[in-house]
Amino acid sequence: VLSHNLCTVLNVPHDPVALEEHFRDDDEGPVSNQGYMPYLNKFILEKVQGNFDKVEFNRMCWTLCAKKNLSKNPLLISDEDAFKVWVIFNFLSEDKYPLIIVPEEIEYLLKKITEAMGAGWQQEQFDHYKIALNTSREGLSAWELIDLIGSGQFSKGMDRQTVSMAINEVFNELILDVLKQGYMLKKGHKRKNWMERWFVLKPNIISYYVSEDLKDKKGDIILDGNCCVEALPDKDGKKCLFLIKCLDKTFEISASDKKKKQEWIQAIQTTVNLLRAGSPPPHKEARQKRKELRQKLLAEQEELERQMKELQAANENKQKELETVRKQLEAAAARAAEEEKKRLQTQVELQDRFSLELEREKMVRQKMEEQVAQKSSELEQYLQRVRELEEMYKQLQEALEDEKQARQDEETVRKLQARLLEEETAKRAELEKWHLQQQQTIQMTEAEKQELENQRMMKEQALQVAMEQLKQLELERKEALEQYEEVKKKLETAANNTKSWKDKVAHHEGLIRLIEPGSKNPHLITNWGPAAFTEAELEERQRSWKGKKATSE
Repeated sequence: VLSHNLCTVLNVPHDPVALEEHFRDDDEGPVSNQGYMPYLNKFILEKVQGNFDKVEFNRMCWTLCAKKNLSKNPLLISDEDAFKVWVIFNFLSEDKYPLIIVPEEIEYLLKKITEAMGAGWQQEQFDHYKIALNTSREGLSAWELIDLIGSGQFSKGMDRQTVSMAINEVFNELILDVLKQGYMLKKGHKRKNWMERWFVLKPNIISYYVSEDLKDKKGDIILDGNCCVEALPDKDGKKCLFLIKCLDKTFEISASDKKKKQEWIQAIQTTVNLLRAGSPPPHKEARQKRKELRQKLLAEQEELERQMKELQAANENKQKELETVRKQLEAAAARAAEEEKKRLQTQVELQDRFSLELEREKMVRQKMEEQVAQKSSELEQYLQRVRELEEMYKQLQEALEDEKQARQDEETVRKLQARLLEEETAKRAELEKWHLQQQQTIQMTEAEKQELENQRMMKEQALQVAMEQLKQLELERKEALEQYEEVKKKLETAANNTKSWKDKVAHHEGLIRLIEPGSKNPHLITNWGPAAFTEAELEERQRSWKGKKATSE
């Protein structure tokens, strides 16, 4: 029956043939040679895949052992709460048989329950309990832990319901891996309406139910490293919104207030970060760290005990060696006393013999002291002379240093004078160069000045010649104007005469017209009419002017 029930709970196929083969009948009984544990390990536990309900498995184990071991004393917790405490004990107990829970884990569990009840932790009370516990044993068994929690020693002032709710909250966190749970509104994917759901956050999934009794499950939100959670602004009359993005779906959720919204966002983000890092849930990781710390402390304590034993053994060996040395010293002291007695006798004999030698030694020492005094006086004089020589040597050194410094200063001044002389020579050469350049510039300026003066004289002479030519031309112009006036008068007189003559001829002869000889050369036309000179006459006058100009030059 036990094997069949285990196979049913663990989802392992039951093999009655293997059971009969393992527990075959023999003369000594059916289970005397073939124990149950080998069968359990080989045919049941090795076939477990992990896809079974751990709570149901724990309930079966609780059913097998609770009736026999549970205390008959009245407790402040129910049988269901005792079962949950028993399961928590199996999670927090040490990995060795018989199972016990150490004081550190007891303190951790009681703190969690106290925090869940909303009460203050009484550290001083637990320290007294821990001291009393450590004096008798290493820890508590599962039934002793149930008695401790059921007795109400660390939950005074709390009713049964509050204690039960606290145990249930710790059970959900440590055993069911419930990181957070509570009511929130969820927006539907099809109808787009908002429905209140009971959400349960676990390390890799968020499940939501109709109510907190977890009977009617409505769906799951599978979490992985690619998921993310974001806060949303208020919209459609809904407040405290946030969004959970997964690979295939997106979920819009509304919390009851801003604090709940922030708590859920932080819890979901922490869960996603743990999935990305491949880390276990926080309470399991903390349990592992506490266990490693205890193992480390235990190893250090064992090492300390081993060292103490080695020191104790070494101390015992030292005590034995000291006892042996003490005995050897006592024997040596007896021998030394005997030898001292003999030495005293020998000393009395030698004392008389050495007294004479002592007298002689005194005389010799007196002489040596006189010699030493004389040598000391000589040595003092020698040292005085050495001190005087050292003083003279120091003065000589100082004089040499002064002379060396003076030479260095003289060399510096000499170098400075040489540099100033070189600079003066260079400046003098530069000044001479500038003087030569100035002389050359003055000479060039004088030559240019003389040349300019010559040019000026030539230009003045040319100007005088030009002025004379201009005066000559002015005279010629005046003469030409006078000639022009004379010719003009003559022309007017001739014209008047011709006009009167023509009038007379016309008057006397009627329409008879005289034929007059015309000029062979074309007449020049000016602004006042026909010119007084012909072109040939103008050319003649131009040649005459050019000849006069050449003669004057």
